[in-house]
Amino acid sequence: MDVFETIKRRVSLRRYADQEIAQEDLDRILECAMAAPTAGNQMLYSIIVIRDPETKEKLSKSCDNQPFIAKAPLLLLFAADQRKWFEYYRINGVAEFAEEKGYLFEAPQESDLILACEDTMIAAQNAVIAAESLGIGSCYIGDIIENYEYHKKLFELPDHVFPLALLCMGYYKEGHNRVHVKRFDKKYVVFEEKYHCLTPEEYAEMFQEQEKSYISKNPYGAGNYAQMFYARKTGAAFSKEMARSVRVALKEWDGKLQN
Repeated sequence: MDVFETIKRRVSLRRYADQEIAQEDLDRILECAMAAPTAGNQMLYSIIVIRDPETKEKLSKSCDNQPFIAKAPLLLLFAADQRKWFEYYRINGVAEFAEEKGYLFEAPQESDLILACEDTMIAAQNAVIAAESLGIGSCYIGDIIENYEYHKKLFELPDHVFPLALLCMGYYKEGHNRVHVKRFDKKYVVFEEKYHCLTPEEYAEMFQEQEKSYISKNPYGAGNYAQMFYARKTGAAFSKEMARSVRVALKEWDGKLQN
C-alpha cells in the first residue's frame, strides 16, 4: 500500500476482528518499529508484547476504565528506557573512567527521559504505520501514564524505564466504517521560520469546526466548547492522576547516582 494512502486511511480502531495477529505480521511490525530513527543509534526504548487476557483486563481498568483494551488481540507497551545504556556504563566502569578523566558522570536525568521519549514515540508510530499497511488497526492509550506505581509493578519495570505508550492492535472487521475526524487547518499548525502567536480572531476560526460539537445542556455546566472540553479532558480526574504519576516518575530522573 502507498505510504501516503496508508497514513491517510488510518483511524483509531477500538473494535477488532476475532482473529489473532499472525506472528509473521507481528515480526514485521516490530522490525519496522526498531528501524525507526533513533538518537545516536541508542534505541532508547523497550517494547513489551502483551497477549495474556488477565493482564489486558487489568490494563482495561487501570487505563481509565476502557473495556475495549481487554478485547484487543494484542497490546504493545512502548517504554522509554535509559536503564540499559546506564547499566552498560556501570558494567564497563564508565563512572570511574569519567572521574579519572575529569568528565561529569551523572545518573539519568530529565533530559535523558525526554530524549528517550522521542526515540520511543518515533518507534511506536513506525509500528502503527507498518500495522496499518498490513490491515491491522491500532489505538494509542495515553492513559498508561496514569497509575505509575501500579504499572511499574505490573510489568516489573526498574528505575529509568517509563511506560510511555500502550498500543491496542487487531485486524479490521470486514466492512469497518472508517470515520476520519477533521484536523485543524494547516495555517494554524505550520509556521514559516518563527512561531506565530494566534490572535483571538484566528483562534475563533481555528476551533470553528470543533465548536459545532458543543452541547449547551452538558453535564459540566460549561458555557462554551472550551469550558466543556477542559472539564471533560484537561481538568478531569484522569488528567490530574496523570500529572501526579508523572511527578512521581520524575523523581527517579534527577541525575543523582545511587550508592
